[in-house]
Amino acid sequence: MHAIVVYESLFGNTRQIGEAVAEGLRTARPDLEVRCLPVADAAAEGDLGQAILLVVGGPTHVLGMSSPRTRTSQGKDHQLAGPGVREWLAGLPAAARGARAAAFDTRLDKWFAGGAAPRIVRGLRRLGYHLTADPQAFFVEGMSGPLRAGERERATQWGSALTARIPTGSRL
Repeated sequence: MHAIVVYESLFGNTRQIGEAVAEGLRTARPDLEVRCLPVADAAAEGDLGQAILLVVGGPTHVLGMSSPRTRTSQGKDHQLAGPGVREWLAGLPAAARGARAAAFDTRLDKWFAGGAAPRIVRGLRRLGYHLTADPQAFFVEGMSGPLRAGERERATQWGSALTARIPTGSRL
């Protein structure tokens, strides 16, 4: 059995959260093979459909998921090598029956900040994934970070909690 955590990260904050979620999954379920991949590498991943759990995360840009335009506005030092989560989700095939997923984002802790995770959830549902948890937000201190103190630990705990929603010995 395996789980895959896919993230998009421009400043490294979402990568840190993705790695912490993967760590939580591994700690809670040692029988689970967990891979944590940037979205560019996930685009080439052939066995996403065989994963018992797909966790997808991205940064919040202009109230939602990033786009080529919003990523370009961050400057040359923060360009992705490949698609963002939005484009990657648009190119994914339909999920296998019973496939499970969860979504997270990084964002400012402001009422007007919006969030990428709810839009990631919509994309996953359109593909037929069963969501195992409400979308989760992890907070950064400024537009480019750093992560708020304690967020990495909270992400590890969330990853661990996700495994409780996967029955032992479960397969798709």
